[in-house]
Amino acid sequence: MHALVATIVHHPEDARILHRQIRALLDAGHTVTYVAPFRECGVTPWDGVRSVDVPRAQGRDRLSSLRVAKAVLSRLAPEADLLLFHDPELLLALPAKRPVTVWDVHEDTPAALLTKPWVPGPLRRPLGRVVRGFERGAERRLRLMLAEEGYRSRFRGDHPVVPNTTDVPDLPLRPPGDDRVVYLGHVSMARGAREMVRMGRRLRDHGVRLEVIGNADAEVRPLLREAHQEDALHWYGFVPNDRALRMAAGAMAGISLLHDTDNYRHSLPTKVVEYMAHGLPVVSTPNPMAEALVTRRPEGRSGLVVPFNDVEAATQAVLELRVNEDLRRGLARTGHSIARTSFHWPVQARLFVKQLEEWVAEAGGPVPPRPSPESPRAPLPGPPQTPRHPFVPGRVPSQRKRPRGAFSE
Repeated sequence: MHALVATIVHHPEDARILHRQIRALLDAGHTVTYVAPFRECGVTPWDGVRSVDVPRAQGRDRLSSLRVAKAVLSRLAPEADLLLFHDPELLLALPAKRPVTVWDVHEDTPAALLTKPWVPGPLRRPLGRVVRGFERGAERRLRLMLAEEGYRSRFRGDHPVVPNTTDVPDLPLRPPGDDRVVYLGHVSMARGAREMVRMGRRLRDHGVRLEVIGNADAEVRPLLREAHQEDALHWYGFVPNDRALRMAAGAMAGISLLHDTDNYRHSLPTKVVEYMAHGLPVVSTPNPMAEALVTRRPEGRSGLVVPFNDVEAATQAVLELRVNEDLRRGLARTGHSIARTSFHWPVQARLFVKQLEEWVAEAGGPVPPRPSPESPRAPLPGPPQTPRHPFVPGRVPSQRKRPRGAFSE
């Protein structure tokens, strides 16, 4: 099976798209063409994946990216068995002639618009209603795959759910320490950027460092840069998911200070599962799904829950973990056990690939070869050890002079 995977919004090394779904397709013996904004994000494509660069859709600048994406998809879709796309924007760029087409629904888009700084306030709710209409139309003509059980209520039909789980190691790399806490993921105001900066200043006075690993909205970057310069926190920017998780290992806690918004109310933050998977106690605000996972599992607690927008409570929770080694190690053990038994990605990976194969087969597509269970798994492609054409932000190597939409070689 040849899968055409496309995004113009997400980072090309998005954990769900690249490290989970594309890797699962490759592991099952399929071929992948990946359309994504490699150059603008400074990313060298993986060996073994046919990669096509497109401009990134950011803020209000989306039309030019959509035009290029539509041309690229129109050219590539006829030769693919499956088109898997990840952005609601691409509903406007789907070619008329295309194979089995699947929209992987990552978030509650109308709810997310309520917190997007680039959307004028008076337009957010009306635009949300327009998006709802597009979603209903997409449901009638496309296959849908949902990232959360809570998204089912947005649609009339019954669509498969492939949750944002993660690879859970047999044992955490290191036990939780006592001198740093981490935040892993995209940074925005609604995800607690301002609270993290204030929290970092308080923790600094107690000898604890806050590390922020992730890209940030444009309105947040000056705030993070200023806090980084004054040593209130350490902001690393975007780091590929596998490397970011290794960096997080051994921290005293992983924090998730999401606000009480419609978009987060019915979603399980992936970062919470990743913290648990890698042996970090969790400090989270009481979003219903996060709170249920952290405090209401029969196996026990895996972290501490603090009120929304309460920097002092979040700081005190971290300091409680610092002085109580038995508590933080116990929470870490419980969290890892829950993640290993309930959120290990390989289980979901098999279901994900099987569902795509079934949809392609129903449309008369190929029946793919699979590595037999008795055979050793072939090594997976990954980032080249010595990139031949490194994409470095701010620099334009000669390879970039090719027209947009050209294949990487």
